[in-house]
Amino acid sequence: MILVTAGQMQRMDHRTINSFGIPGMVLMENAGRGALDMLVRKFGLLKEQKGADQKPCNRKSDNQRVGIIAGRGNNGGDGFVIGRYLMEKGISTTIFLLSTQDKVAGDARANMLLAKKLMEKTPGAKLIEIPDAEGLARQKNHILHQDLFVDAIFGTGLNSDVKGFYKEVIELLNKSKSPVFSIDIPSGLNSDTGEVMGVAIKATATATFAFAKAGHILHPGNQYTGDLEIIDIGIPGFIARDEEVKLFLMEKKEIAPLFAPRKLDSHKGGFGHLLVIAGSPGKTGAAALCANAAMRSGTGLVTLGVAQSLNSTLESLVIEPMTLPLPETLEGCLSDTCLAPIQTFLKDKQALALGPGIGTGKTTQTLVKKLVEETLVPLVIDADGLNCIVGSLELLKSRKAPIVLTPHPGEMARLTQKTTTEIQADRKGIAAQFAREYQVVLVLKGAQTLVCCPDGRTLVCPTGNPGMASGGMGDVLTGMIAGFIAQGFSPEEAAMAGVFIHGLCADFLAENTRFGFLASDMIPAIPRTIHALLS
Repeated sequence: MILVTAGQMQRMDHRTINSFGIPGMVLMENAGRGALDMLVRKFGLLKEQKGADQKPCNRKSDNQRVGIIAGRGNNGGDGFVIGRYLMEKGISTTIFLLSTQDKVAGDARANMLLAKKLMEKTPGAKLIEIPDAEGLARQKNHILHQDLFVDAIFGTGLNSDVKGFYKEVIELLNKSKSPVFSIDIPSGLNSDTGEVMGVAIKATATATFAFAKAGHILHPGNQYTGDLEIIDIGIPGFIARDEEVKLFLMEKKEIAPLFAPRKLDSHKGGFGHLLVIAGSPGKTGAAALCANAAMRSGTGLVTLGVAQSLNSTLESLVIEPMTLPLPETLEGCLSDTCLAPIQTFLKDKQALALGPGIGTGKTTQTLVKKLVEETLVPLVIDADGLNCIVGSLELLKSRKAPIVLTPHPGEMARLTQKTTTEIQADRKGIAAQFAREYQVVLVLKGAQTLVCCPDGRTLVCPTGNPGMASGGMGDVLTGMIAGFIAQGFSPEEAAMAGVFIHGLCADFLAENTRFGFLASDMIPAIPRTIHALLS
């Protein structure tokens, strides 16, 4: 699913009206009518009856009262269209205009006048001006008397904090016990970032036009949007394609086709051989989690390369993966003396996972840097592997193979010399810029994990839950992504599939317990999660 910015949506509207020739009034009519259909379905405004004599209904009464809270811009214009259709259906409708009528202009004004004209023929329908805080105080009880609100205050162009009596209106609606149906985007949300601009409507549902907006999906906007539905308003496809949208929401329909059916005569040699270089004293679990997750992801063969003194310990933790004992330092860690045997072993392998629990000693850093620079198979670098290249990012530009980096926000902060707070404040912007600059696939973990591609595309993962806040989850993800690459997925495909399925495993586990499940619990869930994805 593509996610557009306010600027992209404005350009598409402008081209549709001025170049393609569909009038703005037509787009507004399409928007209002489509939103009305969702409103009726979502909130059961009409009884299901045979014939044309439908009557309005409410679980509480025979006539549900709908209050449309309209601003003076085009979002308010959409609200006027909805109000008109509600009146036509015999539903009690009051439009509360947060302005005076003389300040409403353009297509919004034309639709306001149409709504007023219909009100003359519709008993009980009203348009009430609320231009300021005093007007709000006078109408407060009348507003709260409504059973359902339509939020048509601000559209996608909001770029400053909500203040004054507009803030009071939003707070009033949020405190009411009535559901709120937002038009295009909940008023008060930043359309591009999902940021709450001081205060925002907490919508029960949102009807958005043409395309989902980034702010609907990105946290915290996703907590305010409610049920989201996209309404086709008639923008031609070629206009949308010309925008070259770079932000997307991952969907099941895009992940499932990556898994080709396996032939009856398949064998382990046909599904790749992955080498995992990981582990150090006290961190053997990270290495085992990574290797076992790769096997459970369908990889044909996995070999775990570890310091020779740790080999006996890890052989009891990994049954199916093989092990490769490697020369070690006096401290039991890997060093650059391992480079030659690793390179020899990699000659006929398909991928390398590097870093889980490997440590950050000086000689280990040397090994990691040389592997980044010289390895000829795709690499997935995580955890200590990332920490080992801090300050040496130029290696990423001189490497010889594709690279996937999987930092959490703290590791991303170290890589970019920023604070974790700065990373979290602009996850999408910083991660996408890094991926473009260094031509890597960057997986920025956390709530709504991002997959950023070298061509500027960013994909937002919708799966996962707070139960994943547990040690070792990243090691499992590294094994999954690297395992998919070994099976023949491109680095971008592997990152998408790994992130989506990793979160989906956690969502399945959360059906039984919302917290307390472990990274090791995720591993046996991988095969059945993939099976469910393909079903």
